[in-house]
Amino acid sequence: MSAIEEQVMQALGTVIEPELNRDIVSLNMVRDLRVNDGAAEFTIVLTTPACPLKDVFVERCNAALIGTVDGIERIRINWDAQVPTDRRMHGRLDVPMNSIVAIASGKGGVGKSTIAANLAVCLADAGARVGLIDADILNPNIPQMFGLGSGRPKVANNKMQPLEVFGVKLISTGFLTSPEKPMIMRGPMLHSAIRQFFTDVEWGRLDYMIVDLPPGTGDAPLSLAQSFPLTGSIIVTQPQDVAVSDAIRAAAMFDQLKVPVLGVIENMSGDFFGSGGGERFAESRGAPFLGRIPLAAMIREGGDYGRPVSIHSPESPSGRALRRMSELAAARISVAMLQGADVIPIDIIG
Repeated sequence: MSAIEEQVMQALGTVIEPELNRDIVSLNMVRDLRVNDGAAEFTIVLTTPACPLKDVFVERCNAALIGTVDGIERIRINWDAQVPTDRRMHGRLDVPMNSIVAIASGKGGVGKSTIAANLAVCLADAGARVGLIDADILNPNIPQMFGLGSGRPKVANNKMQPLEVFGVKLISTGFLTSPEKPMIMRGPMLHSAIRQFFTDVEWGRLDYMIVDLPPGTGDAPLSLAQSFPLTGSIIVTQPQDVAVSDAIRAAAMFDQLKVPVLGVIENMSGDFFGSGGGERFAESRGAPFLGRIPLAAMIREGGDYGRPVSIHSPESPSGRALRRMSELAAARISVAMLQGADVIPIDIIG
């Protein structure tokens, strides 16, 4: 490394990653530095392709280099991403998954599956490898939300092949039975079905496995947490007090299961249901508030007709709110991974 490149790296060592509160050099986020004709060009390796902080990095890197390091007149930043891997995954799953995130709610009807679907497609659209398990075994909604009501998974090498749409790999009991046929199962059967969705499906390597849980504090979240190492959970609630009270119970369940709550989302926010209940709940337990999603016909229509709003109408108020929610959720997943004792730091990600 030349003298000027060493000066550039030293200056970049003053740039702090806002979420992790460490400098980007010690985190090994700066790669492939080249200095030529007054320009410093380098790659910043983000912890998620859906990072909401690119503008912050550009501003801070400019401030650290321009006018500080002699001979540097401009910078060019290239972007890459490597999602950290939870070390607990190794030896627990044949499928290489970097993280497993449960989407939960205390009661039904709050739009939890809508949030799970839009989170998954936003992460995939950003360039991540994403799987989505519909763990609401008895009342699956994910097939309809992705326009795959008549889809059927193929079987190869004794494993089901997940269906894929909008860049998201999907599995659901809705693909395995007709819509008019009720799913009737006891607890042990639910436990077995959830495990099979992980072990008997050919997922390939994934950055994020999103799990859409049934509402409440029953068998499904217990089976999931006991069977697989969860990176964390995201709680979805409506604004009104009755929904928040149920969300409090859902969060308390994850506390007992030793699964961190990565954040709270207030869905269906607006005049009809009010607003602010989800944010107050997040503040009361010191959890990140990931966003307020408006009550909008466009979101409901997107779920009914298999067109997630965040993909088909990304510049609408609803689409922007859902995309921002997904960026913040991705950031909190990365923070949980990199601050925990059981994660592989970014500098040794393969």
